[in-house]
Amino acid sequence: MEHAIDTSSEPTGAEPEACAWPLRLDHLEIGKDAVVASVDADDQALRQHILDMGLTPGTEVTMMKYAPMGDPIEIRLRGYELTLRRADAARIVLANIHDAHKLQRENAAVGSTEHPALGEKTYRPRPGAHPIPAGNSIAFALAGNQNCGKTTLFNQLTGSNQHVGNFPGVTVDRKDGQIKGHPEATITDLPGIYSLSPYTSEEVVSRNYILQTKPDALIDIVDATNIERNLYLTMQLMELDRPMVLALNMMDEVAANGGTIDVNLLESMLGIPVVPISAAKNEGTGELVEHAMHVARYRERPGRLDFCAPDGPDGGALHRCIHSVAHLIEDHAKAAEIPVRFAATKLVEGDALVREALGLDQNELDALEHIICQMEGESGKDRLSALADMRFAFIGEVCRACVVKPRESREHKRSVAIDRILTGRFTAFPAFLLIMAFVFWVSFGSLGAWLQGLMEEGVSWLTGLAAGALAAAGVNPVVQSLVIDGVFAGVGSMLSFLPLIVVLFLLLSMLEDSGYMARVAFVMDKVLRRFGLSGRSFVPMLVGFGCSVPAIMATRTLPSEHDRKMTVMLTPFMSCSAKLPVYGLLTAAFFARNSVLAMVSLYLLGVAVAAVVALVLKRTAFKGEPVPFIMELPNYRLPSAKTTVMLAWDKAKDFIQRAFTIIFAASIVVWFLQTFDGQLNVVADQSQSLLAGFGGIIAPVLAPLGFGDWRASTALVTGLLAKESVISTLAVLLGTESASALASLFTPLTAYTFLVFTLLYPPCVAAIGAVKNELGPRWAVAVFALQCGVAWIAAFVVRIVGTALGFA
Repeated sequence: MEHAIDTSSEPTGAEPEACAWPLRLDHLEIGKDAVVASVDADDQALRQHILDMGLTPGTEVTMMKYAPMGDPIEIRLRGYELTLRRADAARIVLANIHDAHKLQRENAAVGSTEHPALGEKTYRPRPGAHPIPAGNSIAFALAGNQNCGKTTLFNQLTGSNQHVGNFPGVTVDRKDGQIKGHPEATITDLPGIYSLSPYTSEEVVSRNYILQTKPDALIDIVDATNIERNLYLTMQLMELDRPMVLALNMMDEVAANGGTIDVNLLESMLGIPVVPISAAKNEGTGELVEHAMHVARYRERPGRLDFCAPDGPDGGALHRCIHSVAHLIEDHAKAAEIPVRFAATKLVEGDALVREALGLDQNELDALEHIICQMEGESGKDRLSALADMRFAFIGEVCRACVVKPRESREHKRSVAIDRILTGRFTAFPAFLLIMAFVFWVSFGSLGAWLQGLMEEGVSWLTGLAAGALAAAGVNPVVQSLVIDGVFAGVGSMLSFLPLIVVLFLLLSMLEDSGYMARVAFVMDKVLRRFGLSGRSFVPMLVGFGCSVPAIMATRTLPSEHDRKMTVMLTPFMSCSAKLPVYGLLTAAFFARNSVLAMVSLYLLGVAVAAVVALVLKRTAFKGEPVPFIMELPNYRLPSAKTTVMLAWDKAKDFIQRAFTIIFAASIVVWFLQTFDGQLNVVADQSQSLLAGFGGIIAPVLAPLGFGDWRASTALVTGLLAKESVISTLAVLLGTESASALASLFTPLTAYTFLVFTLLYPPCVAAIGAVKNELGPRWAVAVFALQCGVAWIAAFVVRIVGTALGFA
């Protein structure tokens, strides 16, 4: 197939150096093809992951480009782009190096296969016993690769009938929904995975959910434009022997590019229903639901579980091995309620989780190893390569029979053209800065600010209306104060910032959906590796600019504990959107003409401090290299409007819930503490209140920073409930948010120092709670202590430098 090669991306000095033969992938020149000879890795899990991604011996790869800093690299294989670091590419030995050719892939001679298919070597779903009575509940699981449109399909199937939680016992997101038009049917969106091998927690969670929860049927969504890559997971799901339907997504793109897939023939070769759909356009989803309900209700399982050829190139060695292992463990698999074919292949892979679940005795383990070793000797391949070869060989046979693929899709051509700028050697970093500057300008400087003004006017009008109604009704002044000075001042001031958060998450969601975030990880990997992180860590940290809680939760997708823990430690230093009310109020009051510049400086300072802390952690608590960086680069696509809007709505709903729960409660507590003294008398001077006494205990610690006033320290304490409470507390304590009132509390220098402390100390209780849920209570305490210490030191340095420069 003809490939578009970006030779402009290779930086000076990145050219392959002279090296000893055999040549390895990290030294392959741009524009060259080569065939994988072997994969050498001491870490078996990493080696299996490389093989699962399609880099099996005999596979042809094309060197596409280097990242702007020379590392990672981008290669093309099996019709898709994959990125990996040069250090990991060095594990892959090559043969048959040659210029990238323009040979078109072998396409099927697709006609019109009769349906249902008849003749030899055809398969149909196997009917089950005891159908589910009409009206009884039915549970589905939705599985698929990342970037295959799974979230879009889930949203189309469920609409707003969904909720988010965690899988039992783990911290991986679980999203459940009720299928529209079928109140008895629920669907669980499993994490996006590439295989069912135990490389990441998502892979373990997905297969454990299927094996232990036993959903009535699986819906496997496949990217039809990248079917060869996606069917690898399909084969493993079929081995689980659960009723399932295959959803061929993006079929509109296949057809638009002149390609086609013989759906009926594909059904007959797999033995499961196959439904062509376009999730983004909501085409074919009705038929998909009908097939899914049918196979679930009648418990129709895959008609094919055996993919190993008895007369294959290995002489049938793997076929005999898998079947021998299946006979050996049949009774154990039945007792453990694990499908025997799935258990057999996983034992051949060396899967410790399955081996422990089966409870084999030593004699059986010895016999198992003997069978596998004999297969390796007869086939000339190690166990992992043999299994990966078996799966990809079957997929190749299916694609040659069923798939007509164009030379190069419009989406891929478009992606290559865009990548010349967005991942180019000289343009990647400027493009990233421009894109993020545009995001923040729209969020905080133009559209967001305009919407914020409208919201402020609405809140002000409602506050005046409520105050007039209470006064007209002769309500007790203390109660009036509670409602107006407590609730409206606290909650109302927060609601005015809702438009900023919605606009920010809309734009970040669009970037994620478009495929750009994957490119950001590719471009930033070498930069982050210098701080002990991988490029994958960049996405959670970027989400941290929206909210620390989902950012911390997003670290679940990182495949190593090293990366995950370090990213969790650093993410709270990113300036979350909840701090915007504080920035907006103080910068407008003290830096009117330069408020945008002051706000941008805070964002940059947060990144700079995170970088310094990362370097310290890298040399102390987190010594060692980050996890290998192996990631698929999807084609650029227009973001799904429905998915983007639903995400923004979720964030808005979460913000409103916090405003009327945590912030509502905090506002009432603060009002109470600042209204009464120790004898519960209404105070005439707030300095005699309970709140003043509490703030006075903390004030001496903050005095060296220039804001030792009890009101400032109290605002910071309530900010631990939610950052928005800092402003609501100041509004309640000062009785107003006016610049003149704030000037009695801060100077421009102390105001900026206060902002620096607000930027760097713990975001909120919810964020610390998220750390506790992800890593445990000890890590939560460590993150809290780290942020408080770093915030104090940074704020102290800012004040000292500011004073020395004459800004006091």
